[in-house]
Amino acid sequence: MAGCSCEIEIKNNKERKILLILFAINGIMFFIELISGWLADSSGLMADSLDMLADSLVYAIALFAVGKSIREKARSAFLNGFFQLVLGIGVFIDVIRRLFMGSQPESVIMIYISIAALIANLFCFYLLSKNQNGDIHMRATWICTRNDAIANSGVILAGTIVYFSGSSLPDLIIGSLISLIVVKGAIQILDEARKSTLNKEVLPHCH
Repeated sequence: MAGCSCEIEIKNNKERKILLILFAINGIMFFIELISGWLADSSGLMADSLDMLADSLVYAIALFAVGKSIREKARSAFLNGFFQLVLGIGVFIDVIRRLFMGSQPESVIMIYISIAALIANLFCFYLLSKNQNGDIHMRATWICTRNDAIANSGVILAGTIVYFSGSSLPDLIIGSLISLIVVKGAIQILDEARKSTLNKEVLPHCH
């Protein structure tokens, strides 16, 4: 019995360490992308920065859930999903605003900052790779990090197209797609949290 408790505590400490690192990385990248997105007038970077902020909240809430009951972990995941859903909708509203008001995104800033964000998220993805099939609160963080890496790649592609075409449309399109990715991830997390509360946990469908 003591051995079992010891193993659980080791597992919890490992999760806490990983989540603290993820929280720090995403918090730093949020500020970097937010400032860069504002300077570059980029909807894609602004969307990605809000995604980083959402993930920082996700990791903070998941950190709180470490060592808690299955029900508490499910509540944590549900709150994570709610934050993702609200921010995803907020990003889409900002894209619509920029579409009507106009924007002139700086493609070079978009590309370099997104490459830095992608590297950061791939590192986070590596840290989480062994926990994607764990408890619901850790699987929720894995889903968010996976979505971030996809979003970063999209902003890099959009920045490249903006650079060669001179059009702001690719930036607006990727901003819209990021919002859809965030909303889809939020719905997936909310669905898993619901199933977890019913003691019918399933692995995430990653696509």
